[in-house]
Amino acid sequence: MDEHRTDRRLWTWVVVLGLTGQLAWTVENMYLNVFVYDTITDSPAALASLVAASALAATVATLLAGAASDRAGRRRELIAAGYVLWGVCTAGFGLVSVEAAASMLPMLDAVMVAVVTVILLDCVMSVLGAAANDAAFNAWVTDSTDPGNRGKVDGVLATMPLLAMLLVFGALDPLTRGGHWVLFFSLVGGVTAVVGVIAWFGLRETRTPRPGGSYLSSVVHGLRPSTVRANPPLYVALVAWAILGTSTQVFLPFLIIYVQRYLDIDGYAIVLASVLIGAAAVSIVGGRVLDRVGPSRAILPVSAIYLVGLLLMFPARSMLAVIGAGIVMMAGFMLGVAAISATVRNLTPPDRAGQVQGLRMIFAVLVPMVVGPFLGAAVIEGADESFTELGVVKQVPTPWIFTAAALVVVLIVFPARRLRTVGPARKTLETTS
Repeated sequence: MDEHRTDRRLWTWVVVLGLTGQLAWTVENMYLNVFVYDTITDSPAALASLVAASALAATVATLLAGAASDRAGRRRELIAAGYVLWGVCTAGFGLVSVEAAASMLPMLDAVMVAVVTVILLDCVMSVLGAAANDAAFNAWVTDSTDPGNRGKVDGVLATMPLLAMLLVFGALDPLTRGGHWVLFFSLVGGVTAVVGVIAWFGLRETRTPRPGGSYLSSVVHGLRPSTVRANPPLYVALVAWAILGTSTQVFLPFLIIYVQRYLDIDGYAIVLASVLIGAAAVSIVGGRVLDRVGPSRAILPVSAIYLVGLLLMFPARSMLAVIGAGIVMMAGFMLGVAAISATVRNLTPPDRAGQVQGLRMIFAVLVPMVVGPFLGAAVIEGADESFTELGVVKQVPTPWIFTAAALVVVLIVFPARRLRTVGPARKTLETTS
């Protein structure tokens, strides 16, 4: 009975904190780009800079916060307080506009001031979100799971970004289309903050071994060459994550704009909702399969599914064709994330769960979000297609972003083949003397 209650409690917080965190990340990863595109500038370089700066801020924050939570042996306070501040910062995006920038600093280029303001605010939001979600919450999940259920848990967690998009599309997209950005950001930020308050009183702390040495040594421990040499499977898995993540970031920041502007599908929310529901269902079922076959062995097959989906997206133009290709693409992507994430968790030592979240951020977030969007922007600028809105000519993403993403993900075959023989047992992240 106690085990049943523990299992139910674990799943409750995995879903509540996982989904709420992804609601806030949806704003940062996708809708913030749309906000800038619609209200400030259509420059692909500006959008790519926004993504890259936030990724760098989030990575540094995760490295520092993850090591701190390992040494403190506590995650709850960082999760709860971080979610509250994260929500407050998210609400602040609605206050940024070209008009406000022009009135406050009339001697400067208002567009440039607005872009810089959004980037700075995004960096602050990313620091708070990364500390609370990527460092503390993900370490808490590692502490609370084992090799027997991680594929299932990560299969569910992999659906959270898309389920969050679905909720935002279904409930809040009319606000963005109507230009009600202040209310949009306030609602998402408010929900995030409220969940943080609830977590403060309801989340139970995990008890984990604490690493030795100084705090600084904990921060840089995983970055040492000797640590890499002593633990090749973990870093090979992280390289696989970097490849998959980079591939998705080639098209993901521009996906809504592509469906809405290039494909000119008025019911783009229906398209995205159908894709998200279908892909999420496949991922949840597939997560159970990952535990049976071993997540490391599944990386290559599920990446192949993702590759097929990318190739199908290139010729897709009608609503039904885009939905079908999108389900294949996003299901493969989510199963790929679940397989790699579970593999990394299985290779994470008990006393380094927070530290490994910092490494995860470098490979799964920083590298993909710095490299991927700029590749996508280069493809968009090279295609040089545009449309006119209210007399203003704007660049528009083209299907070539999916081809570029496909070329990137092919590289995953190299680390995936090396990981096929990696077992589910945890390894110790030790350095050689």
